[in-house]
Amino acid sequence: MSSEMMLDQAVLLAAVTVLGLLEQAYFSLQVIYARRKYSVSPPATAGAPEFERVFRAQANCSEYFPLFIFSLWLAGVFFSQALAVFFGILYLYGRYLYFHGYAESAQGRLEPLYFSAKMLWALIGLSGLGVVCVGTQVYLGLDLLHSFTHILGLNENT
Repeated sequence: MSSEMMLDQAVLLAAVTVLGLLEQAYFSLQVIYARRKYSVSPPATAGAPEFERVFRAQANCSEYFPLFIFSLWLAGVFFSQALAVFFGILYLYGRYLYFHGYAESAQGRLEPLYFSAKMLWALIGLSGLGVVCVGTQVYLGLDLLHSFTHILGLNENT
């Protein structure tokens, strides 16, 4: 595969990555606004329950972001860019709902949390499957990736 083709294929993964970075920046700004609104000066992390929920929502999203980025790129490079982008966008949407649900109430975070966790597990699964497929192709000469993409109705360039 040429480097130009690889670059073309990475554009969508990069776009989802940038979208995720923007989402993280948005969550961080929400903490700043909540600090001002509820008079919680740094480095304090305790205050009104409304502030603490916003703070925890942002912290929780930040804690999972590295797992998301690594699994997004591994799934996209080793299995399917199309599926990685699909699950990546759903994950980011779930985290957005999680953040706002948690900001409203602790209970409001649960449904989006479970949804985004499923999307993250899908990415992790695709990552692992992709690495296994590439490994079996390189070391055993078995093209499992071609078989999987054929079964899923994906073409070789997704």
